[in-house]
Amino acid sequence: MSEIDRNELAHVNADLILMTQLVGKAITDATTALLTGDLALAQQVIGGDDPLNDLNAKIEDECFQITSTQAPVARKLRMVMSAVRMATSLERMGDLAVHIAKQVRLRYPNPAIPAELHETFAQMGKAAFKIVEKTGEVIETHDASLAEQIAIYDDELDRLHRELFTTVLSENWAHGVEAAIDVTLLSRFYERFGDHAVTVARRLVHIVTGEPYNR
Repeated sequence: MSEIDRNELAHVNADLILMTQLVGKAITDATTALLTGDLALAQQVIGGDDPLNDLNAKIEDECFQITSTQAPVARKLRMVMSAVRMATSLERMGDLAVHIAKQVRLRYPNPAIPAELHETFAQMGKAAFKIVEKTGEVIETHDASLAEQIAIYDDELDRLHRELFTTVLSENWAHGVEAAIDVTLLSRFYERFGDHAVTVARRLVHIVTGEPYNR
């Protein structure tokens, strides 16, 4: 691989890492807004989605240029094609953070979730941040073994999602149908956030090992 090739791919990798950092901030701020009812912070998350969209488009352009001018093969081709898909997954993770923030805005000035569920959603927010942080490490190091750690955080999000689903279906649920729908929807956003991180990790494993990508 030529020095020019390495530099171009390094730029793509750096943009992907930057996307994970922006997504990490978005999900952290969205969770804080959810727990505190902070409308200004929710608006900040919503308005901050454009840089992620721009980076996604930039990576697509960079990868198209590499493909069209250099006809990459083998591992380089896997890197280029997977980078486009990883950027798309990260952009969707940002969208999910925005969805959480929009739910805060929708219910303002009322709280978006019952007080007794704050701790569970706080745990979901922490797991979501850790999973995107670890995703950034995987992209930066190309260490496929780190993908297993991402799966652990995804399992935690899945567990919390099931826990919340059970709570809203319980006979003890006292907050009505609308609140039950809100909680289920918000929980689903976090659960999907984790799924996209797992997708990124699997694509990285495909780049490193050449093994077929499995959904």
